Amino acid sequence: MLISSGTGFPKELYARMARFGAERGYAALIYDYRGIAGSAPEQVRNFDADIMDWARLDFPAALDAAEALAPGKPLFTLGHSVGAHLLGFADNAHKAKAHGFVTAGTGYHGAHEPGYRPKALFFWWGYGPLMLALHNHIPAGGLWTGTALPRDVFTQWRQWSQRPGYFTEFYDVLGDHGFDRIAAPIRDWTFNDDPLCSRRSADDLLSFYTAAPTEQLRLDPAELGAKRIDHHGAFSRSAKGFWSLPFDWFDGYL
Repeated sequence: MLISSGTGFPKELYARMARFGAERGYAALIYDYRGIAGSAPEQVRNFDADIMDWARLDFPAALDAAEALAPGKPLFTLGHSVGAHLLGFADNAHKAKAHGFVTAGTGYHGAHEPGYRPKALFFWWGYGPLMLALHNHIPAGGLWTGTALPRDVFTQWRQWSQRPGYFTEFYDVLGDHGFDRIAAPIRDWTFNDDPLCSRRSADDLLSFYTAAPTEQLRLDPAELGAKRIDHHGAFSRSAKGFWSLPFDWFDGYL
């Protein structure tokens, strides 16, 4: 299986779940997108990469590498946040038998939970532009809790986030895609304490995959023995009660 990261999260965040999967018999591959963490140059400020590079180049290469880990075995993907967007632009996503998403929705600011929207808008139009003016990228720290982001990743993400249809409103620019061709089942696990990935946001993303059977399972962290999960806590030790759910679902397609 291939585990694809959320924006700005290093592959190490997913290592515990990958090891858990290995104990369940799944060969799991984790990786960093270009410009992020272990795949970033020493100076991110002048590095040329955007989200479509992750989708067109990094994800397909990683999926082929994951397939090579266990030749002839069923292949699955688990995408966190933006990691669930990439497969729709990949030319080899059809290789996977099922796709699991974790806190995956669109980035449209109007689909966030209402209390989070002012913070998102300030990040897009206040903090982010200031960081670009000072550093030519979004450095780690401050209002950005992830690793350093290349300039074009931020600007492309911001452009999409202003439209209700997110990246679907830019298909004429982005080129060929497979959102209407991916037929493997998709399940998106979301959490009711995540202000970024609201129920609406996740449903909107799933609606882009028009040829696939899709479902969203919205969970309460307390059901999993966790006090808080939010947008990226599903991969922490405190949310270990969640880890078995994707693999239990994948088992049904073996």
